[in-house]
Amino acid sequence: MKCGMCGSINTELFLDLGHIPIVDNFLTKDMLNETKTLYPLNVHICKDCGLSQLSYIVPANKLFNENYAYESSTTKGRRDNHNQLAEYVCKKFDNHKGGLVVDIGSNVGVLLECFKNLGMKTLGIDASANIVKKANERGITTILGFFNSEITNKILETREKASIVTATNLFAHIQDYESFVQALKNLLLDDGIFVFQVPHFLQLIKNLEYDTIYHEHITYLALKPLIKFFAKHEMDLFDVIETDIDGGCIRCFVCKKGKYNISTNIQQLLKKENDEQIYDLQQLQKFARKVKQQKQDLLSLLIELKKSNKKVIGVGAPAKGITLLNYCKIDSDLVEYITEKAPLKIGKYTPGTHIPVVGDEKITDDKPDYALLLSWNFSEEIMKNLRKNQNYQGKFIIPIPHPQIV
Repeated sequence: MKCGMCGSINTELFLDLGHIPIVDNFLTKDMLNETKTLYPLNVHICKDCGLSQLSYIVPANKLFNENYAYESSTTKGRRDNHNQLAEYVCKKFDNHKGGLVVDIGSNVGVLLECFKNLGMKTLGIDASANIVKKANERGITTILGFFNSEITNKILETREKASIVTATNLFAHIQDYESFVQALKNLLLDDGIFVFQVPHFLQLIKNLEYDTIYHEHITYLALKPLIKFFAKHEMDLFDVIETDIDGGCIRCFVCKKGKYNISTNIQQLLKKENDEQIYDLQQLQKFARKVKQQKQDLLSLLIELKKSNKKVIGVGAPAKGITLLNYCKIDSDLVEYITEKAPLKIGKYTPGTHIPVVGDEKITDDKPDYALLLSWNFSEEIMKNLRKNQNYQGKFIIPIPHPQIV
């Protein structure tokens, strides 16, 4: 296979998670008996630039459409992260005060709302029609489409060039990085900034976060391949900040070549990546063996609880949770139902495993013994809320990196 950033064919498989459905396509009851397509979920590493990526890419229009069920406003932790990002950017780059911020993959506009409150002009771009409709209803101007030269040319017909372009949990979704970066350079002012935040491959490997692997996430990103890629396109990745959101992300700052000084943060994080050996094939194969063991441990725990007549439910149905359920073969025999806050998912069934999704309030009446936290990256917030708001008295199971009962 061909590397999506450097073009090399010197790649090697290190992880096979089997075949799973599209994780955000939740099912209605009348869809349960329909034949569903499953796609291979395998990860390769490029031995030349260090990029890890999926071997099979699902067409974008199958991933992002009117059935897309993710909304970015459902957790306080994510809203706080967006607020902090906007405040940091506006303070750090105050030379762009009042300029245009364009958010790619803007979802319902939570991040842009933060920038708007700080006095910036805003524009969102998103590829899912149902999500774009919600964003515009919230007062965040958002256009429908995939980010490319065609859409940037359309924007520039009526808008100024962007001071800031942002992308949170989007840059790993890109199917054509070459065309993406050309469109980006066209949209940005000469001294404009591209800020993107993505899960850090280092944390994925270190903390066994294999459930963050699914078809929307085509690439699994670390600093070394990113620096090489942007340099190839006359751009500098000039600063990076580590954040705790989503199990550990990197927030990267990119500009046109020579516009900003390179931060010492870059070399410090490169050293950390090398120390953790995240580009070493033997280390990645060791990671894959640990993933298999985690699956066995989690299944053994759930089966034992079932034998003991304990009622186990799931809490949260994020994309990562759908990967975990499908890879571990966990269905409604082991987890009776999953509770959610997102209206787009409630009343439906999980892709592949067909577990019913209900509102959080069912916990109050049902009083389950155990709650499997599929949104483990917000476990503290979720546990606190369920104790307080739903009077949950049972125990919690945190599946990643290793199953533990709290």
